[in-house]
Amino acid sequence: MFFRVTFCLVLLFSFGRMAVADSWGHWRGVGGNGVANNAQPPVEFGNSQNVVWKVPIPGAGSGSPVTWGDRLFVVTAVPVRGGPAGKLSFQTYCFNRHSGELLWRKVAVEAVPHQGTHATNGFASASPCTDGQHVYSHFGSRGLYCYTMDGELVWSRDDFGPMDTRSGFGEGSSPALTAELLVVPWDHEGPSSLYAIDKQTGETIWQVPRDEPTCWATPLVIDVDGVQQVITNGQNQARAYDLATGRELWRCGGQTVRPVASPVADARRVYIGSGFRGSFLGAFLPTGSGDIRLTTDVVWTVDRDTPDIGSPLLSSGRLYFYKGQSGLLTCLDAETGKPHYSTQRVPGISRTYASPIAAGGHIYLTDRSGAITVIKDANRFEVVATNQLGEPVDATPAPVGDSLYIRAEKHLYCIRIPDKET
Repeated sequence: MFFRVTFCLVLLFSFGRMAVADSWGHWRGVGGNGVANNAQPPVEFGNSQNVVWKVPIPGAGSGSPVTWGDRLFVVTAVPVRGGPAGKLSFQTYCFNRHSGELLWRKVAVEAVPHQGTHATNGFASASPCTDGQHVYSHFGSRGLYCYTMDGELVWSRDDFGPMDTRSGFGEGSSPALTAELLVVPWDHEGPSSLYAIDKQTGETIWQVPRDEPTCWATPLVIDVDGVQQVITNGQNQARAYDLATGRELWRCGGQTVRPVASPVADARRVYIGSGFRGSFLGAFLPTGSGDIRLTTDVVWTVDRDTPDIGSPLLSSGRLYFYKGQSGLLTCLDAETGKPHYSTQRVPGISRTYASPIAAGGHIYLTDRSGAITVIKDANRFEVVATNQLGEPVDATPAPVGDSLYIRAEKHLYCIRIPDKET
């Protein structure tokens, strides 16, 4: 049976706020697969070439930028001067995406985190999301905050409690946004849950317990024969839940420990994988029920070179992913699981946190050093350009119109051919 992917913003277009081409409202974009169907950003750029604006972002954060219309949002955690050691100010910034002008900045909360984080992680790792009416900033244990597009606080939640993450690695799962709900993952070493929250009021609609330790993946929401499913990764099981009720629909074991990569989906299957201390990637039919392991609802699996931190990219029937946190790239046929190419070395790419994205017939691959290599979105590996920003990048870039927005370690960049603007 066929189903329709309806992740994040698709159901909201009837509100007439903005066109799809003007929006990248979630770090994985419309559809949740990392693809911008209407974007045509440059393939060649650098610290000065095709950089139409560059603005400093104080503090630290690897949450990716999101956009709606002429607005761009990013979150950060800034050390508080003169406060207790380790105190941070958790902030949301809104910029004009065409000019880089700061429109507003809001402090959600100031707090000393209850737990440390990995040396390569920060305290603002979850990406914001927006539907053109509100923007939602998720700071994990420091709370969830809803603002108007003009920066007025609508509601906030700080009652989820503190997360106890595996080995103190820190937090980072982003919420998923649907027509009426925010789906908030809460997997950690304590009692884990999945929340559905009314996006207008902040009220909990349902909460289901999860038999899962820490997971950093973001849920994917799809429509299967009229039933919206919440697809989640997990160390014990990949699972699907009924969005309306929270009831578990199906599950499948086989993942590795401490999964980070988020699911992707096409018109027939969902793809879920992990790659830390093991390798697993599977293609599943979401029409099954109960435990689907060892059934025909598992279409194919692979057990080597699977993604760890960066999530897979699904574009034009091809599934792209890195081996672990390396720059070794594999491209599979999504229908069969057979490789077009595997563990391909990519010039400039060796250490990866950001996920691949697709736009304008190209794939953008980001290294932690700030190198971004562009290849053809094709069955055959072909390098188009190699670029270097000159500062580290862990956040996934956002392609919108003729632009590419990149949150680097210290700055936010707008990459665009200077005489082009959409």
